[in-house]
Amino acid sequence: MRKPLVAGNWKMNLLVGEAIEMIEALKPLVADVDAVDIVVCPTYTALHAVSQALGNSNIALGGQDAYVKENGAYTGAISPQMLMDVGCTWTIIGHSERRQYFKEVNGFLNEKLKFALAAGLRVMFCIGETLEERKSGKMNEILTRHVTEGLRGLAEADFERVAIAYEPVWAIGTGVTATPDQAEEAHIFVRNVVKDQFGGTISEQLRIQYGGSVKPENAAELMAKPNVDGALVGGASLKADSFAAIVRGAL
Repeated sequence: MRKPLVAGNWKMNLLVGEAIEMIEALKPLVADVDAVDIVVCPTYTALHAVSQALGNSNIALGGQDAYVKENGAYTGAISPQMLMDVGCTWTIIGHSERRQYFKEVNGFLNEKLKFALAAGLRVMFCIGETLEERKSGKMNEILTRHVTEGLRGLAEADFERVAIAYEPVWAIGTGVTATPDQAEEAHIFVRNVVKDQFGGTISEQLRIQYGGSVKPENAAELMAKPNVDGALVGGASLKADSFAAIVRGAL
C-alpha cells in the first residue's frame, strides 16, 4: 500500500507573517495524522521562518524549484543544498508554470531532478498536458515524453525519493477538475509508462499525486482511486482548514 503524499504548493503567495500564521493554524489540525506524508512548499523568502515554525511537527518542508548548481554566479537561482540548509527535505521540479513561463524543457528538468536527488532531496516531479494537447489527442504522447525524458537515467534506488505529480494543466487554477475517473485513467497510463521504462516493481511502488484544482469537496473522491496516491494542492493549501481537510481526505 503506497502511503499518500499531500503537498501544498503556495506558489508566489503569503508573506512571512502570513506563512507563519498559516502553519500555526495547520499544525493542530493535522497533528494526529500519521498515515499521510504532509509537505508545505512556501516561497523562498518564507522558507526559514516556516521551517522554524514547523519545529518537530509531522509536516515536512519543501522548495518550489531547485537549480542544477550548488553555488556560483547564477543570480536569482537557489540550489538544493540551500534548500536543505533551511530544513527542506522535498522540492517540486517541473511544475507546469515553470514549463510555461520559464520555458523549462524535459532535458533541463531531468538535469534538475538528478542534481536534487544527488544532493539528498526528495522530489515531486510534475508532468501533464494542456487543454489543446488533450483535445488534439496528444495527451498520451505528452505524458509519455514527460516521463521518459524527465526520468531518464534514474537508478532504481532513486525512485525511493521520487513522486510524480500529474497536473492536467487545463485544470490548474481554473476551477475545472478532472473527474476521479479521468484522473485514475491518466495515472494508470503514467504508471504503465514507468513500468515499460523501469519495471513493474518500481511502477507499483511509485507514488503518483494528482494536481489540478484539488479542493476539500473533491479530495476524498479523487484520492480514493487506487492509482491516485495523494495530491499536489495549489490555492486550497493557502488556508489551514481547507488544506487540513484535503489531508484528511487522503486517509
